[in-house]
Order: sequence, then C-alpha cells, then structure tokens
Amino acid sequence: MLSLSQLQHVNQKSTKKGKVHDMIKNSKLQNLFKLSSKVTVIVPATININEEIDNTKYVDSVAQLLSECFGGATATQTIGYWTSPTAGLVKEKSTTVFAYCKELDLQNNIEKVIDKCLELKEELSQDAIALEINGEMYFI
Repeated sequence: MLSLSQLQHVNQKSTKKGKVHDMIKNSKLQNLFKLSSKVTVIVPATININEEIDNTKYVDSVAQLLSECFGGATATQTIGYWTSPTAGLVKEKSTTVFAYCKELDLQNNIEKVIDKCLELKEELSQDAIALEINGEMYFI
C-alpha cells in the first residue's frame, strides 16, 4: 500500500515534468477555471478472477466518493486484459471511474480514495485494484 507521502512525492515529480495544458497559450483559456489533476479507479466486474458480477453498486460508491472529494465523476465501461499465473490471459469487463480535480484537493483526499480501493479489493476478492493518478498507475 502506498502512503500519502509516497503519492505526494510522485505527484510532485510528475508536475515538474510539465503538462500539455501548461504549455497552451491562448487568451480565451488563460482566465478559465482549470483542473490539472486526474484520479481514476478501475472497478472490476468480476470476482475470483473470472466470475462476472454486476458491479453497479461498487461503481456508484466510487463515483459518489470522487464526487464528494472532487465535485464530480465520470464512469465508462471498459474491457481489460491481464495475465494470470493460473488462468492465463484474462479478459474482464470493468468500469473506469474518474474525476478531474485541483492539486490541493487531490492531496487532501487521496487517502480516502486509497481506502476505497482497499475496500473494493477486499469485497471483490481481487489481487489488486488499479488506481491511476495523473497518468501513473498504482496497484492497490
């Protein structure tokens, strides 16, 4: 499990690299409200590697948390692939739930998001839950 200080270090490192929208010079965009961080949780629709489930209540709980922390969330259905040592290539349905936010809001709420991922991991009997922060993937 990553600590808040580890995530903060990574986040500071990624913001030093610069982002595309930091380079945009446009008078129409200069004074607009900007959210420069993105948090994504991938909610599996399986348990025990390949048993399909209805993940709606889990997606709703992640979307609710992200909305409370960051003001809103978006969910899209996805299909993921990964290699299991016992089952080989696994194809699984999932839902990607994400929110854009201010850097300060990310720092203030990331612990809640990590806790939600740990909760999902336990409830869905997963080896890990994927958490993406500003383009970097963590397996919680």
